[in-house]
Amino acid sequence: LQGLLDMMVAEEESLKDRLLKSIALCRKELDTLCRELQLDPFEAEEECTILQMEKNLRTRVEVMLKQKRDRKQELKTLQEQDRDLCDILCTTPFCIDSNAVPSLEDLDRYRRHLASLTAEKEQRREEFVSSKRQIILLMEELDYAPDTSFERDVVCEDEEAFCLSTDNIAALQNLLQQLEARRSLNEAVCTELRSRIVALWERLQVPAEERESSA
Repeated sequence: LQGLLDMMVAEEESLKDRLLKSIALCRKELDTLCRELQLDPFEAEEECTILQMEKNLRTRVEVMLKQKRDRKQELKTLQEQDRDLCDILCTTPFCIDSNAVPSLEDLDRYRRHLASLTAEKEQRREEFVSSKRQIILLMEELDYAPDTSFERDVVCEDEEAFCLSTDNIAALQNLLQQLEARRSLNEAVCTELRSRIVALWERLQVPAEERESSA
């Protein structure tokens, strides 16, 4: 009986040692996670059994590890969206440390930044589509073939491939203004020529039927 009791005591002391070691490891890991997640230090309940304390700490470690994974995964997703938007808008990526665990405030700022970029992309896309439509109509009206690589990029069918940088949008507006100026000039020349033709008709007393056939 004494031997059995000694063995039971030894097992309990071994279990206590394992629990104390686990508690120490959990506390250390929690301290690290709290720093990484920028949270206040975790305070465990002291008025509970060692077994319950070890369980509570281990559960808390699992919860915080999931928070860390979730934040890192969201950061990765946001950075992928950021790269796509930067490629389209030709802007610089959002400044954030990819190796560190982002705080909730960092993620919120990043989300708001991407929302702003997305709105800017949609605005520029609408401006591009509208200007492109006008440019194509003007080119057809002027019988003008795209001459430069930029002009060919503008009128190409793949609208998604067009870079919506501020320089490109400015160049797009400049091209539209040039074509409108050329059409206005052509209209002025046509008006002047028509006036001269009418004056010549009058001087030559050309019949109305002949005028209508060549008008």
